[in-house]
Amino acid sequence: MSTIAPPAPAIAKLARPGEIYAIAVLALALGAAPFAVYPYFLSVALCFALFACAFNLLVGYCGLLSFGHALFFGAASYFAAHMAKVWGWPPGLAVVAATCAAGALGLGAGALSIRRQGIYFSMITLALAQMGYFLAVQAPFTHGEDGIQAVPRGHLFGLVDLGHDLTLYYIVLIIFLFGLLATYRIVHSPFGAVLKAIRENEPRAISLGYRVERYKLVAFGLSAALAGLAGATKAIVAQSATLTDVYWTTSGEVILMTLVGGMGTITGPVVGAFIIVAMQNYLSTFGQWAMVIQGAIFVVCVLAFRRGLVGEAAARLKISL
Repeated sequence: MSTIAPPAPAIAKLARPGEIYAIAVLALALGAAPFAVYPYFLSVALCFALFACAFNLLVGYCGLLSFGHALFFGAASYFAAHMAKVWGWPPGLAVVAATCAAGALGLGAGALSIRRQGIYFSMITLALAQMGYFLAVQAPFTHGEDGIQAVPRGHLFGLVDLGHDLTLYYIVLIIFLFGLLATYRIVHSPFGAVLKAIRENEPRAISLGYRVERYKLVAFGLSAALAGLAGATKAIVAQSATLTDVYWTTSGEVILMTLVGGMGTITGPVVGAFIIVAMQNYLSTFGQWAMVIQGAIFVVCVLAFRRGLVGEAAARLKISL
């Protein structure tokens, strides 16, 4: 008897002109941005924007809400910082190795967490992230509360001096665009269509013959690898890796970025990340009131823009962004 492969969910259009135009406009705007805004701030914002895109791949397209994504962001940050400073690895190699390590860690964490659904899945990811945090507190190579400081930026491929903020920014921009386009390609592939089918109706996907757990695990690993790429790049940009990178508040911030920008959109998490990072930067002068202001803005966004800023704009314009 011949085995019939389950049909792939129908994809109306793999190419979404609205999303392609949005990515092109975003790339052009970011290319010109350092001539108007401090490049270091933009570099940090791009790292968190990539982190938000990685998280959105999991929650926005697969329907898996992780409360512990800081585990992969922070672990890669520590790995890259240690390899660059202690082992003397060039920054490019340190970032690639840390990204691979985060992906492997994601596969391990995903294998444990995807056995449960809903809030139980979220709590398992949070528990794993907290285990990673306490390991970072105790491990000798992380230097506890001091973190890993004075990480050398070095030279990329032995040619490009990353010591200049403007040069570093454009390298970070290339990394960010790579991650964004990788996310776009994953989402608009047959694999991405299956993820959306799982998000919409998991029992039906199972009835069609798809091995749902395998798809979830791969999605979790890809999301963790992209989050690791963001964390490793941030370690080189900020020249440090600290406990904040792996703390639960970082997981909360990336959820906030995704919701404010627009969950399930390509460019929404990028917009949300820039908004949150800008608020943290420019509201710091208000001291403890900064958290109150951020909370109030978040409440307004949730009530007035249920789909997020980009999600609402896309819905009203009837295009994909």
